[in-house]
Amino acid sequence: MSVALGTTRPLPVRTTPVGDPGDLLASLPRTAPYAWVRNGEGLVGWGEAARVTVPPGPGRFAWARRWLATMFGDAPAYDDVGDAVRTPGSGPVAFGSFTFDEDAAGSVLVVPRAVLARRDGRAWLTTIGDAPLESFSPLREPGRITYGDGSLSALQWEHVVARAARRIRDGELEKVVLARDLVATAERPIDVRLLLNRLARRYPECYTFSVAGLVGATPELLIRRTGQEIESLVLAGTTARGTGPADDLARGAALFASPKDRHEHECAIASVRQTLAPLCSSLDTPDEPELLMLPNVQHLASHVTGRLADGASVLDVVAAMHPTAAVGGTPTRTAIQVIRELEGMDRAGYAGPVGWIDAHGDGEWGIALRSGLIQGRRARLFAGGGIMGDSDPAAELAEAQAKFRVMRYALEG
Repeated sequence: MSVALGTTRPLPVRTTPVGDPGDLLASLPRTAPYAWVRNGEGLVGWGEAARVTVPPGPGRFAWARRWLATMFGDAPAYDDVGDAVRTPGSGPVAFGSFTFDEDAAGSVLVVPRAVLARRDGRAWLTTIGDAPLESFSPLREPGRITYGDGSLSALQWEHVVARAARRIRDGELEKVVLARDLVATAERPIDVRLLLNRLARRYPECYTFSVAGLVGATPELLIRRTGQEIESLVLAGTTARGTGPADDLARGAALFASPKDRHEHECAIASVRQTLAPLCSSLDTPDEPELLMLPNVQHLASHVTGRLADGASVLDVVAAMHPTAAVGGTPTRTAIQVIRELEGMDRAGYAGPVGWIDAHGDGEWGIALRSGLIQGRRARLFAGGGIMGDSDPAAELAEAQAKFRVMRYALEG
């Protein structure tokens, strides 16, 4: 296969099996790493064969798919991994991050020159053209970290939560997800690879990602497409971890029994069912959620599976699903308008789709939660939660603070 670069000559793509590479993240060079890793499997990339900023607007996912079709082209590939048995992630891959708000600028797609991958006991390397030979350099500590308010102070954000809850009680909407940001400043430039390594070790069950400066570890799988099969993990309803096993059990039981959190989760599942059903010939959503326990929080979680009815790519499914009720609210249009009115900040890629897509339309996309935007010595961290009519502003602030711990740990160790 060849990857087209505008009007320049197409570059050849070559995918070959490799021995066990060990820790995928340990292979990344210092400059602009790309990553999507969970439990030691996934993809990492470096270099840029092609990069584009996706224009904002309601047609941005369709525009992105057309651009990818041009980049990937129709020429035959040398693929010694995916030719015999189609393997998602073999051949050329694009990493992407889309802004939460469709009208916001900043969505990006990148086709790396080199991608190293591991899946189901197999490993391979894809190169495009003369992929750069990058040598590993030692990870760099950022030094002392100081924190400051982002767009709103904690007290201002509590007032925003109270206003949102009042609008819900007045019947304007059922739920809205509100986020806040925190600014971290380091003594030295922040090494994204260090953050990725810490996140992957501490949160192996999450998807550790890095795309164009957006770095994090999200527990929420928006969609995985493998051929016609799709999967999604819906999270809505959260409580902090306890001080020990007994406290954990008590907190989990209280979360499972909480009318507020159960209703929040039901809104999220209904949103996913409504958007996926028209695309699927079959769709399975569980009757009851499960408890997902992470090192810092517990979530109500539901695993959704289905089979696509036609040839939709993973990006088409992302377009249909985003934003879900889990990160926007219910009803969606009203919730997005309330977010724009009350939140007081640009979310950028936070709570937007992040992930990868291959030339066959397979891929994995998550929701960019527990994340931050890294630029030099500065990191803008994000966290949020679902607001209902009976939400307590102080409790919602505490939940957001608990979610900030993920990226604070990545920065501080």
